[in-house]
Amino acid sequence: MEGPTPVSALIHAATMVTAGVFLLARCSPIFEYAPNALFVVTLVGSMTAFFAATTGLLQNDLKRVIAYSTCSQLGYMIFACGVSNYSVGVFHLANHAFFKALLFLGAGSVIHAVADEQDMRRMGGLKRLVPFTFAVMSIGSFALMGFPFLTGFYSKDVILEVAFAKYSNAGHFAYWLGTFAAFFTAFYSMRLSFLTFLSDPNGFKPVILGAHDSPIKMALPLFVLVFPSIFIGYLSRDLFIGLGSGFWNNAIFIFPTNLNIIDAEFAPQFFKLLPVCLSITGASLALFFYTFSSKDLYLLKTSIIGRKLYNFLNKKWFFDKVYNEYLNQVFLKFGYHVSYKTIDRGFIEMVGPFGLSKTVFKKSQSLSNLQTGSVYDYALWMFVGVLVLIVGFHIWESILFQIDPSLLFIFFITILFSIKK
Repeated sequence: MEGPTPVSALIHAATMVTAGVFLLARCSPIFEYAPNALFVVTLVGSMTAFFAATTGLLQNDLKRVIAYSTCSQLGYMIFACGVSNYSVGVFHLANHAFFKALLFLGAGSVIHAVADEQDMRRMGGLKRLVPFTFAVMSIGSFALMGFPFLTGFYSKDVILEVAFAKYSNAGHFAYWLGTFAAFFTAFYSMRLSFLTFLSDPNGFKPVILGAHDSPIKMALPLFVLVFPSIFIGYLSRDLFIGLGSGFWNNAIFIFPTNLNIIDAEFAPQFFKLLPVCLSITGASLALFFYTFSSKDLYLLKTSIIGRKLYNFLNKKWFFDKVYNEYLNQVFLKFGYHVSYKTIDRGFIEMVGPFGLSKTVFKKSQSLSNLQTGSVYDYALWMFVGVLVLIVGFHIWESILFQIDPSLLFIFFITILFSIKK
């Protein structure tokens, strides 16, 4: 979905796209008694996190990178619910709302500063021109990648820990995909910061010269969102996911055999630290390659395998192509040739509006043919009308069965021949 930046900040951060996570948490009594459904939720969530992270890796539109990060974080929330840790999923939802709103509004500030340009390849060198926006977007990016002691760290790492501590095939599958997704998230977050702020200017000279930081009306929401993006995870972790916390009461139900938050506390230290280490490694690699080895990146991109990989990820795994050509076109053809032309414009209109109008038109023509202009015909119809009134009056008086059937037969034959004439 696409929209103005404040709208994106709202719907991507806290309302529409996260409604499914809220629904999963509120339907926990149903899912807890359906382990196969939880298995599917775990797989779908983990694959979504990995797919969106790899897709955002090579996008060039500033807002599109942040949008795919939303999709990736939704995958984390979903598979957290899939491993029966609904409170952790909703905790990440609440934390994600703050730094994702900060990132989108910061992106809006950048776009406003560079004359509505959204392609990061045409930016660069904005660190000194928009220092406040650079600072707040850096905080949002670090929180997104789960940098230690920022808001995203306290929920994102717990999600991966409880997934590993599930000690099931689905849980380990989700853990490893989520861990690699954390690496890619850190990489494209640092790539976004480098291409937008840290690299040499790549835009048009008048645009770069006219770049300016946000006015107070735009800067104030960014300033307000900085504090929860740093502190809210630490301050609310015991309330949301602390052992013995009664915050959720009966809003969330977990089957006793599915409780594993204690097991996550005693998971091997290596698997606890691995996501954080990979996140820091991903951010460091992005900064190193784009700063010191941009030529190597260019050679890799222009190689045969590099071009195919870049095209594959930049085109979103060709999901749009498959969807449009093999699904959307089929339904569009069905909708036009079958639903519209055959059913709607064909059968329904034949028995409906057109059929009714044609019937009325034909009957009106038949009635108009009765207007012959002949006095004899009019006299006949007057006689028929009087006769019908007399017969109707007698029927009304309930003497229908006292009339001789032969008279009724003669009467109807007369009517029939008169109409035929």
